[in-house]
Amino acid sequence: MTHEKILRDITSLPPEGQRQVIDFIAFVHQRYDHSTSNKPPVSDLMTENFVGIWKDRDDIIDSGAWVHHVRESEWKK
Repeated sequence: MTHEKILRDITSLPPEGQRQVIDFIAFVHQRYDHSTSNKPPVSDLMTENFVGIWKDRDDIIDSGAWVHHVRESEWKK
């Protein structure tokens, strides 16, 4: 199959089909691009919105003890 034939086939598709071909090509490039790491990007947890949401709770002073208590009460049912 020649490059010209491939280009003709792609351009003969409707716009949605062309977008799907472009998405698939991007997927294949990502799959076979060995120059980048396969690891997901590392996030700085301190910038995440959920960090600190329970900081003002008085009932969870010792989080380890709280988790232990909740697990004991839930798993013994």
